[in-house]
Amino acid sequence: MNNLWTDTGYVSLNHVGEQLCGDRVEVIGDSAHDLTLVLADGLGSGVKANILSTLTSKILCTMMAGGMPLEDCVDTIVKTLPVCSVRKVAYSTFTIIQITDNSEATLIQFDNPNVIFLREGKNYDYPVTTRVIEGKTILESHIPLQIHDVMIAMSDGAIYAGVGKSMNFGWQRDNIIEYAERLYDDSLSAKMIASLIEDECNRLYEGEPGDDCTVAAVRIRQRAPVNLLIGPPADPKDCTKMMTLFFSKEGKKIVCGGTTSKIAAEYLHEEVKTTLDYGTDPDIPPIAHIKGVDLVTEGVITLSRVVQYAKQFVNGEDLANLWSLQTDGASLIAQMLFEYATDINFFVGRAINPAHQNPNLPITFGIKIQLVQELARYLEQMGKQIKVSYF
Repeated sequence: MNNLWTDTGYVSLNHVGEQLCGDRVEVIGDSAHDLTLVLADGLGSGVKANILSTLTSKILCTMMAGGMPLEDCVDTIVKTLPVCSVRKVAYSTFTIIQITDNSEATLIQFDNPNVIFLREGKNYDYPVTTRVIEGKTILESHIPLQIHDVMIAMSDGAIYAGVGKSMNFGWQRDNIIEYAERLYDDSLSAKMIASLIEDECNRLYEGEPGDDCTVAAVRIRQRAPVNLLIGPPADPKDCTKMMTLFFSKEGKKIVCGGTTSKIAAEYLHEEVKTTLDYGTDPDIPPIAHIKGVDLVTEGVITLSRVVQYAKQFVNGEDLANLWSLQTDGASLIAQMLFEYATDINFFVGRAINPAHQNPNLPITFGIKIQLVQELARYLEQMGKQIKVSYF
């Protein structure tokens, strides 16, 4: 087992006036080992396109992840898709990115814009073999992977962005390559890369996409553990045990909560250095500093905002990802968990803080355990490996 990790992320824009997206992305597998991603683009837009792309992505992803031959997968798609009563064809384009042991990529492409491959931040012309299966011309590639390799798949809505508006011929693949090279940074997550490209597509469409538009990114990176501690243990006698386990873990350390910070500082024989710096958001309490801890924040108010950011992130509601530019405690936690971390260990104390039981406070100020559980669910949807330990 290597120490690499496959990071995936995708964002979609619906055709203007449509409630459903005609593109669909399906992911099966384990980011630490083998993973299969399928991006399907159904014919047209709306309900029919959504059905076509959903069937295509789910069937292909399940069969490919199960080791079925490509010929059988395409044959199943051809015989399964419903035929459009108007055009008399059953049609969905697709892109398959299959990662094996984080060391080899198999690309299988049918009629979608060709996958953009960045190596060391620059466009890489990977080898392509052409095959004809069930009358469909399929492009197939096998590529040995290196750390920081990035693969960007997209539906044709991306290359048509701006047609008839800000650009005569749309945002061509070469333009997207140039843009991706310019924004490239080793620290960007796959979801952030996809979001930045999709945000530019939306800008070129002037906020009214003329086609469904989806961008999916896959990035090979080193595993990066992060450990988050919140709340003192239910039994004060367990403080030393909780702190010993927390500080013995490899990776960055986040401590949330005033009482928790004091316990952590005492364990480290350090002091909590408070600040009056609210960063960029006055609604989030200031951060503090403890030598030996990467980030020290307030507890429930800050974590509630992180949960809000996580929900927006996985739902693709905030393409700009404003938290990535902010310096308040919640934004700093979001940056560390969403962008940096691959493995996240939560250490959660069960002691009840009487201040959080005030019935006059909003419902989101319920006990910290509910916040952690909700945050953990969103992080799992981002592809993170999560472990939660209670004390």
